[in-house]
Amino acid sequence: MAGLHSRRDALSLGLGLAATAALPAGSALARAPKLNSQAPYFYRFGFGEAEVSVVSDGPLPLGDPSESFLGVPKEEIRAMLTRNFLNPTAVTLEQNIPVVNFGDRLVLFDTGMGTSQAFGPTTGRLIKSLGEAGIRPGDIDAICCSHAHIDHVGGIVGADGKPLFPNAEVWLAQSDFDFWTDEAKLGSPLKAFVEHARKNLLPVRDRIKFFRDGQEFIPGVQAIAAPGHTVGHTIFMISSGGKQFCFMGDLTHHQILLLEKPLMEFAYDSDPKQSAQTRVKLLTMLAEKQVPVMSYHFPWPGFGHLAKAGDGFRYFAEPMQMVR
Repeated sequence: MAGLHSRRDALSLGLGLAATAALPAGSALARAPKLNSQAPYFYRFGFGEAEVSVVSDGPLPLGDPSESFLGVPKEEIRAMLTRNFLNPTAVTLEQNIPVVNFGDRLVLFDTGMGTSQAFGPTTGRLIKSLGEAGIRPGDIDAICCSHAHIDHVGGIVGADGKPLFPNAEVWLAQSDFDFWTDEAKLGSPLKAFVEHARKNLLPVRDRIKFFRDGQEFIPGVQAIAAPGHTVGHTIFMISSGGKQFCFMGDLTHHQILLLEKPLMEFAYDSDPKQSAQTRVKLLTMLAEKQVPVMSYHFPWPGFGHLAKAGDGFRYFAEPMQMVR
């Protein structure tokens, strides 16, 4: 029997070698096609008694960082990025949009670029991402806008000008609404931003409501004024079941540059000096109170913690929980 097994093994080996020899040079025995696809662009986790689904409007390329992050020599900015294993000549921001299911209401925070391709073709993904997460636009009860910039209110209406979230009330600071829908600014350098704000906000004007600084305008959602990036820029404290996290909107755009050097200025700030002071004040508060944070523009999915580090801050990303 041992001889029989040996002959069988030898025969199998010989047939295998023959088959291998018959393959074209460079061929593999097991060839799998490249899939050229990525995971769905959403992430879900529990928070207190709520469920948070983070969806993406897609990456937003800013390009040369020295054109957007100001007040620091170009060489120093590139060195900061290089030390952190990031591209020193091109910055790309994420657009992390939390959808919080409180059980009795579904609340969306910011809406992305919508139809505008001012920053390229990779944005405008919100509706697709919501679909991947199993969330229907008609189920959204409220949209909370941190401010009225092009990449935060751009997804309220579609290409046809009709509201994409037909049952949602829209919350915003009145000062931001008044500033960015001002028709008189259409002749200014802000024209593109004003046009996009008017396109998205005016069709839902009858459903827009204005919050006040410090107001819990929706149960579990408190507005905190954070002016400077825009006149009415606001961050939100989100609470459920004794837990709390802060959706920071555009309090800081970059997890390295505007944290290590929070007094650095950002080109898209309405008042760069005020924005920097607001950033330091609120980041200090969040770090000292150890409040978890979610940033609109930090690396996906943008949820983590802040700590003081010298004259600046450090961001610690929360590990993703992939098992429920």
